[in-house]
Amino acid sequence: MSVLHVSRVRASYRRILLLHRVLPPDLKDLGDQYVKDEFRSHKTTGSKESERFLQEWEAYAAVLRQQAHENRQNPTEKACFGISLPEEKHNDFRDEQTGQLQELMQEATKPNRQFNITESRKPKF
Repeated sequence: MSVLHVSRVRASYRRILLLHRVLPPDLKDLGDQYVKDEFRSHKTTGSKESERFLQEWEAYAAVLRQQAHENRQNPTEKACFGISLPEEKHNDFRDEQTGQLQELMQEATKPNRQFNITESRKPKF
């Protein structure tokens, strides 16, 4: 891996953790741990997989940044975070990844959360 790529990965990692500061505490904790685990587990991937991994996390950061902005604009409404995954993305996942996403969704949608996970809101880039 090139020094430039490593620098880009570290910058994305830091940016995501900073963006997580706008999340409610329980979602922030869940997200921070997930991000740390995912970035740690992808340290030794090949360049093609590593590039795709980074692109997906950068897209996540863009969506989160937009949703944080929207939530600041409407402070009287309950904060909403999340988007639905398009069907074509589901087809790209291995069984292990699908199970991991299901576990994450179950954890994130437990009752009495301070946030909503929406399925209909689309990111505005």
